[in-house]
Amino acid sequence: MKHADYFHPALRLLHWLMAAAIFTMLFIGVAMVASVSSLHSLLLAIHKPLGVMILVLVVVRLWLRFATATPALPASLPAWQRGAAHFSHWILYLLLLAQPLIGWAMLSAAGYPVTLGGGIVLPPLLPVTNDGYALLRPLHSWVALALFATVMLHLAAALLHAFILRDGVFRTMTGMRRRD
Repeated sequence: MKHADYFHPALRLLHWLMAAAIFTMLFIGVAMVASVSSLHSLLLAIHKPLGVMILVLVVVRLWLRFATATPALPASLPAWQRGAAHFSHWILYLLLLAQPLIGWAMLSAAGYPVTLGGGIVLPPLLPVTNDGYALLRPLHSWVALALFATVMLHLAAALLHAFILRDGVFRTMTGMRRRD
């Protein structure tokens, strides 16, 4: 794969759109768990279509990721850091694919439809089963925690590159040109 100076503009747009959606989803998820009021229904009505949106966006993003040239990491980074960066990105992609699918399967097992609004209801992924729900409910929480931790590590690495190392890695995702 050829290398580019910056990520493709569509990849950059998807990155920042997904970042906003993921942070929104994490806050909604926490609020849903902490809320026993009527606010829970509203949060759930946002949570389901937002999860489906994230699933669609990550699929599109993966396709674009393989279809476009990407910037190389700086040669100044030790090999273990380059490896960790690649590994953490693939973990993020995996978690971003798994989490909405687990949520959809969990709701299917509980007998709850995944509604997107406008009368659109997704087909169930699993038949109604208490055992399936009992397995998937805590898994959805654990994957959310893993996703939160991975996103925080990703954010910390981005800030390290942007403000301490100043090695150009952060600019590849913002598209900002270097000021000399």
